Amino acid sequence: MTTMPRAADAPPSRISRPFRPGSPPPAAWLVVVLVCAGQFLVVLDVSVVNVALPSMRADLGMSASGLQWVVNAYAIAFAGFMLLGGRAGDLYGRKRMFLVGLALFTLASLCGGLAQDGWQLLLARAVQGLGAAVLAPSTLTIVTSAVSEGAARARAIATWTAVGAGGGAAGGLVGGVLVDTLSWRWVLLINVPVGAVVLLSSLRWLPESRAGDRRRLDLPGAVLITAGLGVLAYGISQTEAKGWTAAATLLPLAAGLALIALFLVVEARTAAPLMPLGLFRARAVSSANAAMFVNGSAMFSMWFFMTLYAQNVLGYTPLEAGLALVPSSLAVLIGSKSAPRFMPVLGVRNVAVLGTVIAALGFGWQSLMTVRGDYLTEIMFPGILMMLGAGLTATPLAALATSGAAPGEAGLVSGLINTSRTMGGSLGLAVMSTIAAARTASAGGTAGTVGSGRGTAEALTEGYALAFRTGAGVLLGAVVLMVVWLPWPPRRVSTGSTG
Repeated sequence: MTTMPRAADAPPSRISRPFRPGSPPPAAWLVVVLVCAGQFLVVLDVSVVNVALPSMRADLGMSASGLQWVVNAYAIAFAGFMLLGGRAGDLYGRKRMFLVGLALFTLASLCGGLAQDGWQLLLARAVQGLGAAVLAPSTLTIVTSAVSEGAARARAIATWTAVGAGGGAAGGLVGGVLVDTLSWRWVLLINVPVGAVVLLSSLRWLPESRAGDRRRLDLPGAVLITAGLGVLAYGISQTEAKGWTAAATLLPLAAGLALIALFLVVEARTAAPLMPLGLFRARAVSSANAAMFVNGSAMFSMWFFMTLYAQNVLGYTPLEAGLALVPSSLAVLIGSKSAPRFMPVLGVRNVAVLGTVIAALGFGWQSLMTVRGDYLTEIMFPGILMMLGAGLTATPLAALATSGAAPGEAGLVSGLINTSRTMGGSLGLAVMSTIAAARTASAGGTAGTVGSGRGTAEALTEGYALAFRTGAGVLLGAVVLMVVWLPWPPRRVSTGSTG
């Protein structure tokens, strides 16, 4: 699930079309199709690998901590470089960055699908995330530049939003079909032919556009925040095997915090920061981003543990696991699309709090899982609550954040809130995986078996259940944070969907 920038946030652009004089511009529908196809690929890859994790581990002999990095390597690179990708599109051209990002993403998908060792797969996933970060920010601006204002643009934006949300929701099902019918490698290799077709078509048909300003790229900021989060997540993952006081844990934790602190120093001093710290003086911006970070730290891990529970404990095939999570995938779409209807009636802040409470109830219910695993009561219904709550929460928090920004900064704030959730999710997954693995080991499983079926079913279940209980506690903490910190009463904000 990915929060998308709002349509109104697209900056004004200077458009140049790379066609011969007198040649007709490409049909608007073709531009929308090509851009949405690229967007679908990068959003799909946030979640498509989840059902393939046990197969990846068995084939490549990966450790449990390595398994979480199949997800985190992509997410951290995606989040850390997303704002930089948006700036690069403004400066060098949205079409150019779309093509560069898609080419990088497609090549990395090929390398990941052919990986013969775990480190090769993780490196490919990180490069995939970088490609996605370069590609994704340009998609909405290309759509709005190519389609005239009015009903046609509204339909194009609605299509773009639905494709983005649907990509994240479809990941489990698509991954399950590919793993069951072909192999885990095809959750990555499928991107190659699709990416190649979109790339060649986009090279010919997409129009070019640039922003009116010439802001510099804050490459040091992007590298520092991405490296800081990655090293910090690695340090957290080390606590499972080494403990909190070992040098192998403390050194990366200290290094990660130092890199993040250095990032803040750089952002405060640079003329064109990746993340202007002055934005956080607005209460709506700072509180909504903090709430999204905390919510993301719990909700991001839901798909990871649900697919492991379904396959490692209940014995589901990858396809069965993907099908089992279809109701949850639909729930997040329903929640995100329903939130704008409730916001004018209940209030923006109240909808965000309500969504988080519903998600916390789902996490608490899921923590009651057993080795018997009745589908309706131990997967479907709690999964629906978790993801319905996630969808209801994301839209009002994004609306609140952008309501606190100046008109010229709304696009940047939309990117920030998306980044906050993905960064929170990456760190949260590292923490939750460590907690689950430690509980599994203490319950009689072998240390490091959270991502495999080698632990006893009872021990694995206890580890997964503790992760969901912890997630419920985190979400209740997010409720307190929102009640105390979110603006009250909030000013009137847009109820446009964020996807």
